[in-house]
Amino acid sequence: LALGLFVTNVSHAQQRAKKTIDSRVALLEKQVMELKKQVSELSKKIVADTGIAKQKQPSREELLPKIVKVASESVVSVVISKDVPLLERILVNPFENNPAFKDSGIRVPVYRRKGVEHKKIGAGTGFIVTKDGYIVTNKHVVSDLTASYTVLLADGTQKNATVFYRDDTNDIALIKIEGASHKTIPLGNSDAVSLGQSVIAIGNALGEFDNTISVGVISGLKRTLNASNGSGKTEELKNVIQTDAAINPGNSGGPLIDLSGKAVGVNVATVVGSQSIGFAIPINS
Repeated sequence: LALGLFVTNVSHAQQRAKKTIDSRVALLEKQVMELKKQVSELSKKIVADTGIAKQKQPSREELLPKIVKVASESVVSVVISKDVPLLERILVNPFENNPAFKDSGIRVPVYRRKGVEHKKIGAGTGFIVTKDGYIVTNKHVVSDLTASYTVLLADGTQKNATVFYRDDTNDIALIKIEGASHKTIPLGNSDAVSLGQSVIAIGNALGEFDNTISVGVISGLKRTLNASNGSGKTEELKNVIQTDAAINPGNSGGPLIDLSGKAVGVNVATVVGSQSIGFAIPINS
């Protein structure tokens, strides 16, 4: 009988303890629901007061066309022109001063100068950085002191350009065109770029295809290389950015742009015979 009473008392105690726990759990659940309701109301109030709404972040595929559309309006082609000899082909007697062969009828072709012709001899790229028409390009694009330079804007307008500055240390130059309301590309912070970061290169590929777009990533930082301009001259470029965005001859001087639409580099060189190895001068330089 005593053992039965003990078991009965233990069972009643367990039931009371379970009821107490269930009651506390129910109270906590009610408090949690009340807190969630308060947080929800507070979030709605913050949005209403500040006008900040939760927006979906655009994907890379959505960003690229928008960035390219805006940036391309500020990228220009730089056409290099020069007075070159105008030659004509004629036939002459190489023995006209020799009486024995003067009337032999022998004629050989030779070329003689017939004046000069102002002719396009090359092209590069640049991008407008101030509304009043200052343009960043590479020094090797405008290195010829006897040439003249014409800028072709994105809308097809042509403007004469004056070389304002050539940098002796970096392959950078500034040229200027007339105007006061040109569209510009903002300059970014090249010290903040990181490996694997997406970038866009825009330029006059091969000197023929204006505003050619290529997309890639930052492949390397603080590279050093010896670059040739194709005429036998070489220069050492230090602390340059490596990218796999395609950079072709004619792209020189074009912008390397990040996904915020800012120029973080100036495209300067590519490794001939390689695949997707290009270089850009950091914009901070």
